[in-house]
Amino acid sequence: MQVLLAEDDDGVAAALVEVLYDHGHVTRRVRYGRDVLTYHRSSDLLLLDLGLPDTDGLDVLRALRAVSDIPVVVLTARGDERSVVRGLRLGADDYLVKPVRLAELLARIDAVTRRNTAQHATAGRTAARTARTARTVRAGDVEVDLDARRVRVAGAEVELTTKEFDILAVLAGRAGTAVSREQVLDEVWGDAHHAVSRSLDVHLTQLRAKLRRPGLLTTIRGFGYRFGAGRDGQGPRD
Repeated sequence: MQVLLAEDDDGVAAALVEVLYDHGHVTRRVRYGRDVLTYHRSSDLLLLDLGLPDTDGLDVLRALRAVSDIPVVVLTARGDERSVVRGLRLGADDYLVKPVRLAELLARIDAVTRRNTAQHATAGRTAARTARTARTVRAGDVEVDLDARRVRVAGAEVELTTKEFDILAVLAGRAGTAVSREQVLDEVWGDAHHAVSRSLDVHLTQLRAKLRRPGLLTTIRGFGYRFGAGRDGQGPRD
């Protein structure tokens, strides 16, 4: 594992680098908070001292959390409750007070790494399920496959032109939600201000005629359109 160590004490840093090396970790030691923001992208975990010479470690942690979810173990002499609470609330994964037993430090590093790996795996599975769910939209007997660009009504495939499907995809991708006319024009034609508004009306008329499902594409007067039911009705599902 690539460990980034932010520690200004040479003696402490040397001891940590050695024990981490003995346990198979490659460590980059930096002295300043600004270096954390430079090198964190090439690291798997950060050991962060709060008493850095250029800036407070808590400020470094706050800035880091704005751009990265790298696991962070705070390793500091500050053991007061306020510092511990602030560190954890700012996004530290663990907080150890010096002097620390090296065996405990290694165990904490392993625990933080396992939790982070598990969280990413769970997030990845959830994102994949969400992506799969969102790609096929149904309302009644109408099915819109956004990836395959196919539409079926009562099991029969309906042939749409490119623009007709593009309009349907914008609305079906937000099933049950009101979509403004300007947003449809912008996403289908690329610029709501220069698109020919009348063209949208023509394509919508043709789309409704081909789908033959009154009420599937609802016009919201003075605003735009909605595909399917409202928020309490049917929306995207697999």
